Amino acid sequence: MELWVVLLLFSLASPVIGDYEPTWESLDSRPLPEWYDKFKIGIFLHWGVFSVPSYGSEWFWNHWKDNSTGKEAAFINRNYKPGFTYQEFAPMFTAEFFDPNKWAELFQNAGAKYVVLTSKHHEGFTMFPSKRSYSWNSMEIGPHRDIVGELSKAVKEKGLVFGVYHSLYEWYNPIYLNDKSKNFTTRDYAETKLWPDLKQLVNDYEPSVIWSDGEWEAYDTYWKSTEFIAWLYNESPIKDHVVVNDRWGIGTYCHHGDFYNCQDRFNPGKLQDHKWENAFTLDRLSWGYRRNVDLQEVMTMEHVLREIITTVSCGGNALINVGPTKEGTIAPIFQERLLSLGKWLDINGQAIYETSPWEHQFDSNNNNTWYTCKKTKYNGLKPTSKPLETDVVTDIYAIVLQWPVHNILYLNALTPYVRDNYDMKMLGNEDLALNWKISNGMAAILLPDKARVRSEYAWAFRVVKKT
Repeated sequence: MELWVVLLLFSLASPVIGDYEPTWESLDSRPLPEWYDKFKIGIFLHWGVFSVPSYGSEWFWNHWKDNSTGKEAAFINRNYKPGFTYQEFAPMFTAEFFDPNKWAELFQNAGAKYVVLTSKHHEGFTMFPSKRSYSWNSMEIGPHRDIVGELSKAVKEKGLVFGVYHSLYEWYNPIYLNDKSKNFTTRDYAETKLWPDLKQLVNDYEPSVIWSDGEWEAYDTYWKSTEFIAWLYNESPIKDHVVVNDRWGIGTYCHHGDFYNCQDRFNPGKLQDHKWENAFTLDRLSWGYRRNVDLQEVMTMEHVLREIITTVSCGGNALINVGPTKEGTIAPIFQERLLSLGKWLDINGQAIYETSPWEHQFDSNNNNTWYTCKKTKYNGLKPTSKPLETDVVTDIYAIVLQWPVHNILYLNALTPYVRDNYDMKMLGNEDLALNWKISNGMAAILLPDKARVRSEYAWAFRVVKKT
């Protein structure tokens, strides 16, 4: 990792206040490391043996094995020999075109600030040389490469933050199934497989995000989640800057963790009391790659921007998922969406990065306009709060998702600022003068002709006090 990246992470890390006890009450008292709130945009990568059949979804094995009359079983019967097993897909997971530096460059150009890779999905195949996953890891079979290690290095060299997704459970691990058969009164899997894998990931790769999943069959006491997180916060090499999500056992999601996912594609459309993240996938039907994806099943750029803008306005981060192919490429349609996002962020990024929720999340007169702001101080215990009386707001941003009829933008929330000594500029077109007046109690802002502006999809306006 470049020195400046190390310094950045530690400068944005909240100070550790004493030792954290292995209880949710103690762990939940930890301030959120500042980098996570400031960076806003991440890339999610679902990649594994499921990328070989690349049909249905990343749950292919489970759907095939547990439903003999389902579409996955029919797909196998049509295309593979009798008796074919899921393990036979592993040698076909070749990743011969996987270029971690090229991927990192793409994510950087997309405007992402952090990257989260599946180190292990529910199938149990690890994307690193796990010492507890014999002959079922990317070093021993398939690519014969340390995927986590290579991508971690490349991402960090580009100045991005690296994180890992890790499934707590494994569908068909016999040790796990034995614990499950005993109603989780034994913890053999958690202690001999899960903990060693997680600690190896932390010690070998030092990820700044631990994105847990696959927690829903057992309580956090079985997974020993609080003990692991306390170790992360107190003793691990990433203790000052690591963040974890909320999927650590039955009943923990949306209640515990540095940030909440709550559910896939979580976007409540209103301000949340706790830092949260909207993890969504460009392929609307799958997190893993599908060879038979249709264009209409891929999110449009307008939809992508709506998800990001509404999420950030309400205090969340956006984690945008793509599923790479078994050969190690990212489909051109997904590259196009990511690069279009990067182009938009090049113009409008200051309305997204390092912002906080404002007094209003969307305009009461125009629900296609969403707001963010910038404050001089960061509140690690309440990063999603509206500005307090003691806060100094330096900038207000209005982001418009739909170009207004007749080029006149009517906004209610900005009316007091139009009346006062404030100035408004369109990001990317600061040279174009904007004229406004009060009309029927609302600010009526006359915009330039749409053909003259740089942004193609959504338009951000910066409101600052005149000096």
